[in-house]
Parts: sequence; structure tokens; C-alpha cells
Amino acid sequence: MTALLRAEHLSCALPSDGGERALFRDLSLQVESGEIVDLTGPSGSGKSSLLTALAQLNPHASGDLTLQGRPVSAFTPQQWRTQVTYLPQQAILTGQTVAEAIRLPFTLAVRDGGSNGAEIAEDAYNGGRRRFPSLLRGAAHHTTDRLDDAAIRRMLDALGCGDIELDRPPHDLSGGQSARVALARTLLTRPKLLLADEVDAGLDDDNAAKVAAIMTRAAHEGMAIIRIRHRPPDGASSRTLVLSDGRLHGNDAAHDSGSTDILAAAHADGSRSGTARPEEEA
Repeated sequence: MTALLRAEHLSCALPSDGGERALFRDLSLQVESGEIVDLTGPSGSGKSSLLTALAQLNPHASGDLTLQGRPVSAFTPQQWRTQVTYLPQQAILTGQTVAEAIRLPFTLAVRDGGSNGAEIAEDAYNGGRRRFPSLLRGAAHHTTDRLDDAAIRRMLDALGCGDIELDRPPHDLSGGQSARVALARTLLTRPKLLLADEVDAGLDDDNAAKVAAIMTRAAHEGMAIIRIRHRPPDGASSRTLVLSDGRLHGNDAAHDSGSTDILAAAHADGSRSGTARPEEEA
């Protein structure tokens, strides 16, 4: 079976006063559809640089990348990044309101036009309905450059953002709120691989669990996720990679007792069986 993402001979060296400082060299990894991989390691070991390298956002990195067997050279940078999406720890939300910030990728896709334009927005929305049926149910007034307010509301509520109004200016959000709004936006664009850089940093345990639950739901619907984490294991990941001294060390992470609770939370709305909770039908 072909891996979703395969990386080989991945290296990254940063300019320094003495020439170059190698963060990592000749790394190899692969990720399968539907798995969540935790990436850990000491501060400064290059975890964020590794994720940006996979997303083709790191000018100091090199290596061979394939997505579902196709080399990175077969994609334009935009095409690659719509499928392999990097979500930074410090969210960037552009727009006058939270709703505008979440709709931005759809609007840009339509404006761009061509084979990567309106089709991307339409496919992303339709794919979102398949992947997150209960979160997008009832979005009947969708157009190619917009998502229905109700659809955005459901996704935000699932991430513990029920107190964030859609007309709220993004600059009024806290760091944790901004991170979750950015995660909602990214999930709605349905990348094949989500590269999440400490999106649960600074969240309390309850909201971190909600983020883990929605990621678990996305993984069960086929999305692959690599997430940088410094929190204790939450049972959502299938394995852990440790980046240290320029090398990747991997192990299969045993699901702890928290995994049962996360899976239950991820499907508490009946999305797995297609049955809605009574309060969601109201």
C-alpha cells in the first residue's frame, strides 16, 4: 500500500555566524491516511522546521517528498499546500470578523480561478460534509466562496468556542481562541495531511480534550495529522516520533485510558452512525 506522505533524505540547515547549523540531516518518515502522529523533542531540536519542510514552506530544507505516490514536483506550491497544510502555533487570522477569517481559503480559491479555483472551494465544502456530517448539516445556503454561518458555528462549538461570536474581530481573540479558530478553518478545507504546531498549547485540559476529539474524528474520516505537542499523552495518537540531536526516533505509542474518552467525545454527536443528538436537531 502506498503511504499518504513519504519523506526521504530530509535535511535542514540554518545560516549562522559560523556558516550553517544543521538542525537535522537525512531524515526519513512516512505517514498513512487516518493516523495521528505526535512529534516531540527538546526545544530547538527542529520540530517546527520539520513540519514546514513537509509543507514546502521552509527555504532551508531539502529532500524527496511524495504524496500518494506523486512527487512534490508534480504539484504547484499552492496545490501541495492545500493537501499538506501547516497550522502554526501563532495563528494568523485575516478579515474583519471571525467568519471572514474562516471563509478566507474558500474566497481565495474562487478568486484564483482555474482548476484550482472554484472546484477547490466546492470540493472542500462537499468533502467537509462527508467528513464532518453533523458539523456541516443544514448548510443549505452555501455558495462556492462562502460557508453557511450555521456550519461555521457548529465547528467552532465543537472546538469549545461557543463564546466566540462570528462577527467578533479576530484581534479581540485570546491566543488560545485564535488557535482554535485557525484549526476550525483548516479542518473545513479538508487537507489530506494536517501539520499542527502546538495548537493545544495554552489551553486548559477541557478545551485541549475538545481539540483532541475533533482531530480524532478527522482521523477516523481519513485525514492524517502530525502534531507537535508538549502536553502529557492524551491517547489520540497511534505513535510518537521524537526529534533529538538531528535524528528521528519512533515508537508505537500505546493508547492510554484517555483514548476511550476521546473516541467517545469525538462521536458523541452521532456522526459515526449518522444519527444526530436531539439537541442538534433543535
